[in-house]
Amino acid sequence: MSRIDDKFAALRAVGRKAFVSYIMAGDRDYDTSLAVMQGLPGAGVDIIELGMPFTDPMADGGTIQLAGQRALEGGQTLVRTLDMVRSFRKTDTTTPIVFMGYYNPIYSRGVTRFLADAKEAGVDGLIVVDLPPEEDTELCLPAQAAGLNFIRLATPTTDDKRLPKVLSNTSGFVYYVSITGITGAAAAQAGDVGPEVARIKAQTDLPIIVGFGITTPEAARDIARVADGCVVGSAIVAKIAQGASVDEVLAFVAGLAEGAHSA
Repeated sequence: MSRIDDKFAALRAVGRKAFVSYIMAGDRDYDTSLAVMQGLPGAGVDIIELGMPFTDPMADGGTIQLAGQRALEGGQTLVRTLDMVRSFRKTDTTTPIVFMGYYNPIYSRGVTRFLADAKEAGVDGLIVVDLPPEEDTELCLPAQAAGLNFIRLATPTTDDKRLPKVLSNTSGFVYYVSITGITGAAAAQAGDVGPEVARIKAQTDLPIIVGFGITTPEAARDIARVADGCVVGSAIVAKIAQGASVDEVLAFVAGLAEGAHSA
């Protein structure tokens, strides 16, 4: 049982949906992102997705692309992102942390070294958007062997023929991308998402968490009602980009979390 498994078991025990938040490590700067990260559990966040900044984030919309650029310009590296997790773990040993990003920084560091560092720092899972199931030997299987969940994305274009392949070797939860395209590009619609979640649930016992296109507490509630929870990223990152204080960002997150938890 990983921290992710434990979290979903605890949520199921009280009939509650999960609220997952995404922030980019190092945005606006290291200290700000660490302060936001440390405040997320108190704002109602159940699982933290921590973005690993990368120069060519092909699945991300403008909001998160710019966050990655700000982080990189501020000196954020994979090593500093691991250090963020270590700092977070000094005061929080229970909230699951999932690294989300691309394979290149991991490959550059070396898979074996990265996995050892991530496990030691206190990372619980990985979402690597540019590694398909056909490449499982690259990172997915070594990650699982190292004790890290490997979380796969399913999308509206993942048909019934492709879905079993996507679900193979996936653990922790399945991240369902509610819209086609990039992050922050359109609004998720519960009426469209519900049947897709049901279709995926017919082939897996893993929780289904829905992300992309969720920007308000009402949207978080509506999406969480048809899934096991929801993810908000771009809307939170946009608040940080606008210069909101840490307290203002966390207040915004708390509203989103309350929406998801009311589902």
